[in-house]
Amino acid sequence: MRLLITLFILAFAQLFFNVASASPHAPVNASSQKAEKKSAREDERRKRRPVKTTTKKSRLPAVQKLKIKKQAKPEIAQTKTSRKKSLLKPTTKKYGHQRQIKKAADVDVDDEALPLTGIKMSKAHRQRYQKARETAMTKLMGQLGKPYQWGGTSPHTGFDCSGLVWYAYKDLVKFKFPRTANEMYHLRDAAPIKREMLEKGDLVFFRINNRGTADHVGVYLGNGKFIQSPRTGKDIQISALGEDYWQKHYVGARRMMTPKTIR
Repeated sequence: MRLLITLFILAFAQLFFNVASASPHAPVNASSQKAEKKSAREDERRKRRPVKTTTKKSRLPAVQKLKIKKQAKPEIAQTKTSRKKSLLKPTTKKYGHQRQIKKAADVDVDDEALPLTGIKMSKAHRQRYQKARETAMTKLMGQLGKPYQWGGTSPHTGFDCSGLVWYAYKDLVKFKFPRTANEMYHLRDAAPIKREMLEKGDLVFFRINNRGTADHVGVYLGNGKFIQSPRTGKDIQISALGEDYWQKHYVGARRMMTPKTIR
């Protein structure tokens, strides 16, 4: 009987120890499982969140900053100079350019210009001007050797000085050509010419008899020569402008035929 009681007590004690040893491990295992689950969730949240890339400004040393500024200055200077150059360049608008092209297409301009006026003429206008001047020269040279005739204006009767010039030019200019030497000298349509600028066809004036500003006229032929009808008893002839007599009485020159005055 005693043996049974002792065995029963031993079995009960063994069962009690087993329960006591198993009870504390249960909560530990539960808490560890909860911690593992929590860490897994946090890892998933971290993976889902977008990663923010923060770019920090690189701080360069002061020496490198100065170098960069020095390198940038020439570019700024170049842009300033280029702006100045662009301001100084003449700007031609589109419509102005088209107008210039049209003008150049319409008129064929000759590069040569008259020494006095600097007027550039089209080839057709220059040819007309040269033809008129040659016509005057031909008419004048055709009268060489004919006698002086006071008041004469015709190759049949002869010429005085102004009559010879009037005959040569009266049909070649737009204005009414005057008859006397003094009127020719004061003509508003005529261009005054300096002696060193004389050309073939210019009128040269002299004061011989103290009648007005100019009382004698001839036509310059070039190379220091001029054609004239001198006086009674003399024939129409070519004289040298450089002679002392003509230099002493010379008063000036006029250009009757210009690109604006020819017919």
